[in-house]
Amino acid sequence: MNFFLFQIFPYIAIASFIGGSILRFDRDPYSWRSKSSQLLRRKQLILGSVLFHLGILIVLAGHAVGLLTPIFIFDAIGISHGAKQILAMTAGGIAGFFCLIGLLMLLHRRLFDPRIRATSSFSDIAVLVLLLAQLLLGLYSITESMKHLDGHVMVQFMEWAQHIATFRNGAHEFIADVALVFKLHITLGLLILFVWPFTRLVHAFSAPFGFVWRPYQVVRKRER
Repeated sequence: MNFFLFQIFPYIAIASFIGGSILRFDRDPYSWRSKSSQLLRRKQLILGSVLFHLGILIVLAGHAVGLLTPIFIFDAIGISHGAKQILAMTAGGIAGFFCLIGLLMLLHRRLFDPRIRATSSFSDIAVLVLLLAQLLLGLYSITESMKHLDGHVMVQFMEWAQHIATFRNGAHEFIADVALVFKLHITLGLLILFVWPFTRLVHAFSAPFGFVWRPYQVVRKRER
């Protein structure tokens, strides 16, 4: 099971993530959207969305940098494994907390507003529940990380991620003996990656960053 979940399944999830997203964009581009319900309940959406997206972006960036940066780089700049782990726990915990508040607001809005619930599909709700479960596992894993502040388990995760990224065998051996909460967190993360192309999460590829530097739009009143 360890071999399948942490050596084989990562590549299945990545293949689904990349291939499925390309196929969906090619075959059904009009479904490539976030299905915004802003017009139905704007205020709660804006606050919840800002908290969620800000938190999740910090969490994802932290995971990417923390797991995929070669270990020798941290050693070269003098950041010990223990210090790196404490930094990850602190920054990740704060960002995860704000992300959790935002996600709960979005989920409450989608479940308990009759109009929004009526326009929501099963996948709209299911993906929020999956993200909530993943976030709770991540926050709970901080308590487990506090039991080994020397950072040796963090190094095991880095070795696992970098072995997967470079297509090396034996990646699963690095996390065979870690706590169950970590294994659940990784497995659920891979599952979210696997189902990504079949949900509204694809809109993340179309984030409107161009709005930041686009020129002002000139709007004139119509002459009577």
